[in-house]
Amino acid sequence: MTQIDFYHLTRTHVFKALPPLLSRTLASGQKAVIWCTEKKFLDELDKELWKIASPSWLPHGRKGILCPDIQPIWLTTEEDCPNAARFLFLLENRECPYFSRFDRIFDLFDGHDNNVIAAARTRWTAAKTAGFTPSYWQQEEKGWKRAR
Repeated sequence: MTQIDFYHLTRTHVFKALPPLLSRTLASGQKAVIWCTEKKFLDELDKELWKIASPSWLPHGRKGILCPDIQPIWLTTEEDCPNAARFLFLLENRECPYFSRFDRIFDLFDGHDNNVIAAARTRWTAAKTAGFTPSYWQQEEKGWKRAR
């Protein structure tokens, strides 16, 4: 069954929180797809990911490049997944209507915006209603703490 994890960002912007999660994804032999809402955000994310050298370089692609199927990380504002990734990262309050399409879903949301928090709670409820058991992770000084 799909593992769904909600990541409550309380200390850093998603551009800082995402790279370590992506590095661990690639280190585990998995590919990732990142679904964004806005093209402007996707453009910024694309630029930021190319700057990452630590914890590791994060090769990625997006619409318009050759061979999207071989990209370790795919960025999109659509619901496509040409690299056959099994790990989905949801940013900017994106929803996933087909949970079981992926092995793992990471829902990262801004903990400083009450509207975003409310939307994350709605997505949490939708996952529970669909029969999944989501996990909640809160950002700490160093790393993440899973809440029970």
